[in-house]
Amino acid sequence: MGHTIRDKSKLLARARRIRGQVEALERALTTEQDCADVLHQIAAIRGAIGGLMTQVLEEHIRSHIADPAITNDGLRTQGANALIDVLRTYLK
Repeated sequence: MGHTIRDKSKLLARARRIRGQVEALERALTTEQDCADVLHQIAAIRGAIGGLMTQVLEEHIRSHIADPAITNDGLRTQGANALIDVLRTYLK
């Protein structure tokens, strides 16, 4: 996945922000913060993970399915099948 290498710093920055959000959630649970605050943190984490997933999915589609440079139908099918497998897992 060359696009993950190309966007490595942006993807790592997103992952690190998500880690910080999860750590803040853990602290909120440990200190028994108000449930509304905890719910907001959970929603923010879910949104952040969704954003990361969207970014990687978009680049996968562009790089492994829609790229006009892919002239081999087998490679395009392989990229599509990988995407389908991930979506099946993600949407369960």
